[in-house]
Amino acid sequence: MNDAKVQCWYAVYVRSRFEKKVRQLFEEKGITSFLPLVETWRQWSDRKKKVSMPLFKGYVFVRISYKSDHYKVLDTDGVVKFIGIKNVPSVIRDRDIGWIKILAGEPDALRDIFPEIPTGQKVKVIAGPFLGLEGVVRKEGRDAKLVVYFDSIMQGIEVLINPEYLQPIKNG
Repeated sequence: MNDAKVQCWYAVYVRSRFEKKVRQLFEEKGITSFLPLVETWRQWSDRKKKVSMPLFKGYVFVRISYKSDHYKVLDTDGVVKFIGIKNVPSVIRDRDIGWIKILAGEPDALRDIFPEIPTGQKVKVIAGPFLGLEGVVRKEGRDAKLVVYFDSIMQGIEVLINPEYLQPIKNG
């Protein structure tokens, strides 16, 4: 297959509070994009309102052929750069995008976002809506907290999960 035609997911970093606008601009350009949103309540001095907030602040995901489409992405108002290591954009696995979609669809299970993996037991979810997901236990107890870490964007999401749904993963 021609490398110029292979499409992969990438994360782009965008200007602060510009995620929704960038996603709209991508749509207008015909670029496949994904902005995971979660609904939350915001309190102002005169009212309380339910709003959609980005799950990962400052990030929008794009599915493109990097070789042929990266200039079109970078030429979008609000886009700062591709996320990667040493100027090489990190490819995000389809499986990770799938997990992010599941996590964004389960807002009551989401609790917090962490910049790095905490120490703890590595586990795999063996039942429930997160079946197959792997992560690290952050808190033990009746409602265990599991951190799912996405290496490609160096972000983690903490979810509340029944410990009966977790199976330890042995190192080695």
